[in-house]
Amino acid sequence: MTTVVDILKSKVDLVVHTIGPAASVFDAVKLMTEKNIGALVVVQGEQVIGIVSERDFARNLVLTARSPNETPVRDIMATLVMVVPPQRTSEECMALMTEHRLRHLPVMDAGRLTGLVSIGDLVKDILSEQKFIIEQLEHYIAGQRA
Repeated sequence: MTTVVDILKSKVDLVVHTIGPAASVFDAVKLMTEKNIGALVVVQGEQVIGIVSERDFARNLVLTARSPNETPVRDIMATLVMVVPPQRTSEECMALMTEHRLRHLPVMDAGRLTGLVSIGDLVKDILSEQKFIIEQLEHYIAGQRA
């Protein structure tokens, strides 16, 4: 089974993009756009205190007609952040994300933020595993017929 650490090793961009709670929502959205990502981990010092996503922007700022330049990230971020250790399997992460309707999971190792896995990362990994299994079964079946 693939673990979170395996998924992180396969990612092109290993940098976990973070932002402080006092930063403006405008700066957060700008950073997400520049990096082509859907979420930022909100940190204070070394501590993860929240996560802010495009969804938070749409639901907690746009729909309430607040100014992105004047609203701090802390006002729209999710403060209940589920984190996973690097040894967690992709299947366990997928179950956690499905159950709690999450799209991103910060990865914590010994109290340090070491990565971020998205639902897209997990889907890609699971599809890759399934493709491999199908290919192996096809080779097995073709070998049995010969």
